[in-house]
Amino acid sequence: MILADLGAEVWKVEELKRGDQTRSIPPYVNGESHYYLAINRNKSSLALDLKSDEGREVALGLAAKADIVLENFRPGVMDRLGLGRERLRQDNPGLIICSITGFGQSGPMSDKPSFDLVTQAMSGVMSINGEPDGPPTKLGIPMGDVGGGLWGAIAVLSALQHRNATGEGLDIDLSLLDGLIGLLGYLGQIHIVTGESPGRVGSSHHSIVPYGRYPVKGGYIVLALHVGNFWRNFCRAVGRPELIEQPEFRTTADRHANRDILEPLVIKILSAKTMEEWHEIFDSGDVPHAPVYSVGEALHQPAVAARNLLRTADHPTAGPVGIVDTPIKFLDRFTDAPVRAAPRLGEQSRDILQNILGYAPERIDALRDAGVIETPED
Repeated sequence: MILADLGAEVWKVEELKRGDQTRSIPPYVNGESHYYLAINRNKSSLALDLKSDEGREVALGLAAKADIVLENFRPGVMDRLGLGRERLRQDNPGLIICSITGFGQSGPMSDKPSFDLVTQAMSGVMSINGEPDGPPTKLGIPMGDVGGGLWGAIAVLSALQHRNATGEGLDIDLSLLDGLIGLLGYLGQIHIVTGESPGRVGSSHHSIVPYGRYPVKGGYIVLALHVGNFWRNFCRAVGRPELIEQPEFRTTADRHANRDILEPLVIKILSAKTMEEWHEIFDSGDVPHAPVYSVGEALHQPAVAARNLLRTADHPTAGPVGIVDTPIKFLDRFTDAPVRAAPRLGEQSRDILQNILGYAPERIDALRDAGVIETPED
């Protein structure tokens, strides 16, 4: 989807009848899954039987004309389908092949199934998410899966640059587990440096104080005093400038070492006013803060509207579909780039075979009648 948003022509090959399994996940809009609609915009759907000789011929024909093949079967499946790397490159030596699996093409778990939740558990992410006195908790967004897509897009674009320079196609071996461990950042480094695994700190920060969710009159507010000048801005804004030079709180390290003293003090200060009152004070005092929005509130806030992140695309059965657009923007360019709703199963089967592979209408009809391809009318 990221590549499609950036202008790539994407042919999504789906199995017959049920297609991508996310099509079955409720809730639905006139029979179309919200899940599928969310992550398949700007793609074209080809419903194809890859296990048939004719279906394999279609796939090989498309790979011969493609820049990139992305696949997420378990290791060995593409070879069994007759679509392994060596076979694909016979007709397209510069082809870039990106394989995304749960645990990579090698290693002791390479043949095991995996999903986002498995990845979150095995990467250590769940162990650091949740309240200190609560159980490990998965992230609210499927970062194990999303991370795979993000790393995949980065890897593919890098491989394209390599091919532009050398003519060589590359094989990308991307593990979802590797991808999420690669996003641990400073939390992984805490263990490497100290030998200890960071624990759960709720909405607070392992290293920075004050940083987190704090109660105010009638609700909650978040503070993100990431560097020293914002701590000083906070002290002035709340009318406590003397805290700036207090020895226990003077540096980031001091505030971290004395968080047991500082956190209750911040809570006491903030509990005196409402979130609206603090918003006015902190806004004028240049203090990073925010209310905790619901998903609906977040999508419809003025900051999102000003960036045109919500768009509408017409879908043949679901009707006008709201879409969270790509966050990537190029200043003064491509501002009116069209956006297409996620396709129906096999919606572009006929177009792809006719316009990309040059199949005659009669041949396409024969493939459809033989159950090799599928169109929405079938």
